[in-house]
This record gives sequence, C-alpha cells and structure tokens, in this order.
Amino acid sequence: MSLIMRVTVNFSLKKTKSRADGKCPVYVRCTMNNQRFELSTSIFICPESWDDERQQVVGRSEESKILNNRLNKIRNRVQEVYSQLESKGEPFSTLNVKDKLLGISNEKGLLEILDGIIKGIEARVGNDYSEGTLKHYKTTRERLIEFLRKKFGRNDIGLSLVDYSFLNSFDIYLKTEYQLKPNTALTYHKHLKKTLNTGIAMNLISNNTYNSFKVSRNETHRDYLTIQELEQIRNKEICTLRMETIRDIFIFACYTGLGYAELKKLNSTHIHQGNDSGKWIIIDRTKTDIRCRVPLLPQAKAILQKYENFPITQNRGKLLPVHSNQKMNEYLKELAGICGINKNLSMHVARHTFATTVTLTNGVPIETVSKMLGHTSLKTTQIYARIVDSKISADMKKLNAILNEKKEDNVLI
Repeated sequence: MSLIMRVTVNFSLKKTKSRADGKCPVYVRCTMNNQRFELSTSIFICPESWDDERQQVVGRSEESKILNNRLNKIRNRVQEVYSQLESKGEPFSTLNVKDKLLGISNEKGLLEILDGIIKGIEARVGNDYSEGTLKHYKTTRERLIEFLRKKFGRNDIGLSLVDYSFLNSFDIYLKTEYQLKPNTALTYHKHLKKTLNTGIAMNLISNNTYNSFKVSRNETHRDYLTIQELEQIRNKEICTLRMETIRDIFIFACYTGLGYAELKKLNSTHIHQGNDSGKWIIIDRTKTDIRCRVPLLPQAKAILQKYENFPITQNRGKLLPVHSNQKMNEYLKELAGICGINKNLSMHVARHTFATTVTLTNGVPIETVSKMLGHTSLKTTQIYARIVDSKISADMKKLNAILNEKKEDNVLI
C-alpha cells in the first residue's frame, strides 16, 4: 500500500472555539492506520469564509490565496514527515508525526520529569517520604513505559503531547491490562498529575490536562472505632511491653489523626507552643507535603510523656517507638483480638477514628478537621462527615423506635 493511501489530511473549522471577534480556528486532522490527531493551524477565519466541502477558504482575495497556500504547505509538510519516518525506518505513530510537525522532538519528556521526581523521593525516603511511596512511583513508571511502547512504539512522550486522549488511553490500559479498580488506577493518575504540575513549575508547559480529564473513583468503606471501642482498647490491661507500646501508638494516632509516616518521623522539633499556650504538633504530611497543625489532646500528651525516657525513643531521637508499617499492622491485628474488637485494626483506622469519633462527632467543624488531617481537598474530609451523618441517622432511628414503644406502652396503661 502506498504512503498516500495510509495517510489522510483533512482541515476543519472549529466553530466551538470561536474568538471574541467571531473568527474560528482551522484545525488539521491527520489519520494513519486508524490513529488520528488534531492540531491548530493558527489560522482564524469567519465561518462564512470557510468551504467545508473543499476544506479551504472561499474567495479570490489576496488574503484567501495566502491562507489557502498556508493550508497546502501544512498538507505537504504532513506528507513529508511521514515520508521521513518511512525512509528512516522509524515507528509510525501519530505522536511521532505530531512531534516533528511541532518541531519539539527535543522537548522534555514525561518520563524524564517523572524520573527527576523519583530521584527526589529516593533522596528523602525516611524523612519526607516512605519506602511505600517510592515503590508506588516506580510502579507508575514501569506501567507508563509499557504503555508507551505498546501503544506508540516509543520510550517517552513530550509533555505538551499529554492530551485528553493520551490520559484516557492510559486509564483504559491500566483497567484492562492489569484489571485495576478505579481507586487503584487513581494512584497512577495522581503521580502523572504531579509530573505535569512539575512541568508547569519548570515553565515547560502552561496547562495540566488533568484540569479537564477527570478520573473516576469509587467511594470506599472507611472503618473507624466507636467511642466505646476506643475506650475498650484504652482501658484494656495488657501484659506484654510490646503490645502495650503498640496500643499506645495506636491510641496516640486516634487522638492526633497522624498517619504512619508522620508517627514514624515524629520528633521534638515537631512539638511547638501554640498561641493558646498549649502544645501543638506541626508536621508536614509525607503523602501530600501539606502542613498539619494539631493541638495535643490530654490523651495524646500523656502518651508522649510516658515515652520521654524510653530507651528506644532516646536512641532513635524520636518521640514514639514505632515499628515498620508491616509489623505495626501485624501487631494491631493481634491487639484487636486481645481487646475483643471485631474490626481489622490498622493505622488507617486510627486516622479515621480521629476524623469521625474524636472530632466530627464532637462538633469540631469540618474545615478544622480537614486542616488537621492535612487534606488537599475538603471533599476528602466530607467522606467522614457523611459517615457521621449516617451514624447519627441510625442512632436517631433507634431512639425513635424506643420512644414509640414507650408511647404505645403508655396508651395500653
């Protein structure tokens, strides 16, 4: 099959993108092997001056001739680029052609920027980032390379070419090739979004495509402890020092909302005197780099005092004897059995308990809770608010049933 048969070039007027003066942009659409892309030609004309059937500017004026000549040059340039790729034996893909048409084949690539982010995380593991975060970013990199090679026959892509179609294709790839659930795929998208934001910060691109591409997510069930369960764990007599420290760290998390990474790195530099003369924890969340400011409640303060002269904490320069995340979660399952709690205890459950039972249920405004948790969006905190609302609703239904029973009893008397 000849080259001309494989490549089609069409022009169209984008009336939906009209300027204030009423003129609309002319776009070139290139199609090859069922792949297509569109680019603006930077030509703007009035709708009445465009011939849709002939795909050119109408009229015989000098301006019409100049514009049509520009369109012909673009058409020829597309064919020329395809010919160059064929002669050099380079892989045919719309992205390769788009690169050459835009003259940005030397542009900073998506993976190039992502690699820089990963190196930064590697250097800060143990301080600002966890090993788990590093592992997740590296997995995103692996999936992205696989996707680029399978879909486009290349190892990287220019930042400016990461458009809606690219993100949508990557999303489909993750969910079909790896059967990822929406919430798991969301993690990969968060890493790519951060990569594009880094590109913006470096003045490499001006816009993040994720502003228009929305990733679907499912609302997950968030386990938390009731006040009765929390007290049950607090008051339980525990015989071994190991389980006692696990219980104390878990309770501390329930009364501060700190995640595992923050508990692990917590030291004396994170404790500050607040304007209210009370002690505050001020620490940056490892996951989001958002600063958390949490007043120390009496229950949490007592636990810190308990471990002030603890040998392990003194040797490590930390405030609490926190084990590895894996060990913590193993021991927390053991703690649940000891305390008779029929829930899968984890550090996430402790954080959820702070958000629901300790704060929102006791009337702390949702905006305040969001700040203490270090959430990047109030929408995340609102998930906890809905949990609290449903709990209130269930409790009120029980109360209503009891009151109705009493009312019926009174009638019978």
